[in-house]
Amino acid sequence: MKLLVRNLDRSTSEKELQDLFEAFGDVQSCDLVMDKVSGDSKGFGFVEMPSVGEAKAAMKNLNNSKVGANNIRVKKAEDKKV
Repeated sequence: MKLLVRNLDRSTSEKELQDLFEAFGDVQSCDLVMDKVSGDSKGFGFVEMPSVGEAKAAMKNLNNSKVGANNIRVKKAEDKKV
């Protein structure tokens, strides 16, 4: 299950994000969205977890939790509309 993580502190690294979600199970991939010009984080990213149950547990427990200076928002990522 692919999760969208929003409102991340700009200083949060992919490793920190991955560690946060690994507390709830296996993390298949973890990608921060970066600004192409500055190379800085845009404040959101995606985490993919192979187990739907583990992903739902992570979503429930991490949504609105404090990471760095911000309360993050975690929800199921929607498929891109073409």
